[in-house]
Amino acid sequence: MFSLRKAQKGASIEWVIHLIIHRMSTKSSPRAPQRSRAASPSRRERVSDHRAVGSPAASTFKPIHTRRTFEEICERIREQLALGVLKPGDKLPAERELAQQLGVSRNVLREALRSLEMAGVLRLQKGVKGGAFIQQGDTRRMNEVMRDMLSLGTISVRELSEARVHVLDLVVQLACANARRADLDALEANIERTELATKEGRLLDRVECSREFYKLLAASTGNKVIAMIVDSVTEIHMRFVYAKVASSGVAMARLAEKRRQFLAALSERNVDLASRLLRSHLESVQRMLEQDPGAMSLHVALADVQPGMRR
Repeated sequence: MFSLRKAQKGASIEWVIHLIIHRMSTKSSPRAPQRSRAASPSRRERVSDHRAVGSPAASTFKPIHTRRTFEEICERIREQLALGVLKPGDKLPAERELAQQLGVSRNVLREALRSLEMAGVLRLQKGVKGGAFIQQGDTRRMNEVMRDMLSLGTISVRELSEARVHVLDLVVQLACANARRADLDALEANIERTELATKEGRLLDRVECSREFYKLLAASTGNKVIAMIVDSVTEIHMRFVYAKVASSGVAMARLAEKRRQFLAALSERNVDLASRLLRSHLESVQRMLEQDPGAMSLHVALADVQPGMRR
C-alpha cells in the first residue's frame, strides 16, 4: 500500500504527486473497453505529461559539454601524474612523438602544454636540452590566483588580513605539536638575521626576514597544504608591510625580542602563550598599516614584485 507519509519524507512534493498519479494509473480495476489507436496519446504527449507533474528524470540530466581537444590532453597528463606514472622532474616525450601518441596536431599539443605551464604543472625549456618537464610544486600559481581575486573584487584586503590571523592561529597549534629541533633552530637563525638587519638599519631586508619567518613557521607544522596557504597569504600581506616601511622608514619596534618570546613559548609547546603572543603581534602590525591608508591600498598588493621579494 502506498504511504503518502513515507513518500513525503525526504521527497519533493512534485515527486509525491508523480508517484500518486502513477499508483492510480496502475491500480487494478475492471477491464476497461479497449481504446482506439486514434484516441491513444502519442509517446511524446505521454512524456510531456510526466514532465508536467515533476518527474525526477526531467530535471536530473544536465547538458553534455564536450571538452576541447587540448583540455582532454591536459586531463590525460594530469591522470598520469595522479597515477604516479609521471613524477616531478620527468621529461615528456618530444613534441612530434607525443602528438603522434595522442593522435593530435602539434598546434593542439602546444596549446595544451602552454595551458599546463600556466597552471604550474609543466616547465617548458628551450634549447638542445629543452623540452616539457613536470614541475616541482610551488605556490606561485596560488599567489597569482590570490592577486587576481583581489583585483576582481572577489575578496577584500580586510578578508585577507582576517584569514591570515585565523590560519596562523591554526599554524601555532600544529607547530607546537609537530615542530622538530631542526625547525626551531631554523626559526632561531631567522631571528638572528632579523636582529642584525635591524641593528644595521636594513629595514627592507628585515621585511624579507619576516616573510621567511612565517614560511619556516608554516613548514614546521608538517602540513604542506597549510604551508602553501600561509605562504600565499603572507606573500601578499608582506607587500603592504614593504610599502609601509619603504614609504615611512618606520618598522615594528622590538621585533626580534617579540620573536624570541614567541619562539620560547613554541619550544615549550605552550600553545596558549604562543598563540596569544603571535596574535598580539599581528594585531599591532595591522594597526600600524591602518594608520597609513595608502599602504593598504589595493594597487600595493597588485604591483610588480618589490626588490628582495620573490613573485
